[in-house]
Amino acid sequence: MAEYDLSKTIIPYLDRHLSFPLLAHLVETGVFPANDVQVAQYELAKGTNMFDYAASLFQQIYPNQDVPKEFEQKRENAVSTHERLQQEAKAVFDVIENPDVAQALRQDKNQNLQYLKDNYNLTLDQITALYNFGKFQYSYGNYSGAADYLYHFRVLSTDPDLTISAHWGKLASDILTGKWDVALEELNSLRDAIDSRSPATFAPTATSSSSTSAPTIDPALSQLHSRTWLVHWSLFVYFNHPQGRSLLLETFLSPTYLNTIQTSCPWILRYVAAAAIISTPTPSSSGSSSSLPQSSRVKNAVREVVKVIQMENYQYIDPVTELLMQLHVEFDFEAAQKELQKAEKVVADDFFLGDFHDEFLESARCLVSEAYCRIHQRIDISDLSDRLNLPQDEGEKWIVNLIRETRMGQDAKIDLEKNLIQISRPPQPIYQSIIEKTRGLTIRTQALGAAIARTNVAAVPPVASASTVQPVPVN
Repeated sequence: MAEYDLSKTIIPYLDRHLSFPLLAHLVETGVFPANDVQVAQYELAKGTNMFDYAASLFQQIYPNQDVPKEFEQKRENAVSTHERLQQEAKAVFDVIENPDVAQALRQDKNQNLQYLKDNYNLTLDQITALYNFGKFQYSYGNYSGAADYLYHFRVLSTDPDLTISAHWGKLASDILTGKWDVALEELNSLRDAIDSRSPATFAPTATSSSSTSAPTIDPALSQLHSRTWLVHWSLFVYFNHPQGRSLLLETFLSPTYLNTIQTSCPWILRYVAAAAIISTPTPSSSGSSSSLPQSSRVKNAVREVVKVIQMENYQYIDPVTELLMQLHVEFDFEAAQKELQKAEKVVADDFFLGDFHDEFLESARCLVSEAYCRIHQRIDISDLSDRLNLPQDEGEKWIVNLIRETRMGQDAKIDLEKNLIQISRPPQPIYQSIIEKTRGLTIRTQALGAAIARTNVAAVPPVASASTVQPVPVN
């Protein structure tokens, strides 16, 4: 399954620390040689202040060599830097933790800054100490402390570049501490900031160890890059939050982010397709009291995703996307059966999808059954069991349960003696077919018009050029 692993594709869009869980997962799955993965972990760890972790990896990779002395020197420098930054940040933190100060602060950041300057002699440079200390804490793995300091900095700071940078650092910290409700709020807040197209630079720099500047970049292109990074980071949240799969479909199928995926990262279609499949109602989920009402976008997600996959088939394809293609475009059930077998393994080995293996398989079988029953009137249960990659006895029980517990029972009758399913479905009125085909046409037309308008505006040359500093993304 190494050819279908997306870790090497996704990691360039992640912060160093967010990459460690993916590499640890590769060690567990054994998709790649363990030594190669450990070398990658070591190369990433060298760029952080997690010296003990880097030293332990070095010893695992090179058991007969001594740990480089440079680690000890870096550790001493890090300790002295930590003490200095802690003292600088503590002076600010003690002030803002004062109950009187907390009550006096308002929504207007400039007003708050003036109040702190007049009453406590705090300047913007001193407040930046919160950012510097939070960033340093993140670099050695204290993600909870980093989140706290970056949050307070973001509340007070009027520096747009550092504020956005603190957004990214706070989101990464919340992800790495597993606070998924908080991480979702931070994700939504950061997405709103990026979509507002503020003049601030949107690249994730709070966790970067480099201050090198890149050449001037077009604002629209910078926004596209930021959305691309956000799409990858959001996978951690959407595949861990209880409502994450529905939220992923709502976000990624919106015109703005669907365009981002098609333009910059078509491999994300695997996760869109998987989320659409997992969201398909099954016998086990239809009777669940915890299931929440779904929006029309989520209910029709499979149909929408199939259209996108069909358009982007020349850019990206894997067993998960190909399964939907074979079912809903080619109607080739033998090919779909093979793709389901491969998709099962792909999902099991995928870092984000592994925990949803059983749900994915159950929902995929429901989709295969529904598509198969839609174009056949007499179905041999044994044959359908083979299409679902199930043994005959287990397949018969599964199919009978599916028909009894879902809407298919309205049109299907089971003849256990002949081991057949009889389908009697009234023909769909022609006007209903037209309605289905033209659904959402107005919304797509408006979105296309808006995109063309933005392109025309962006094409107009500026009156005066301005130099914009674009931080280098985290490696």
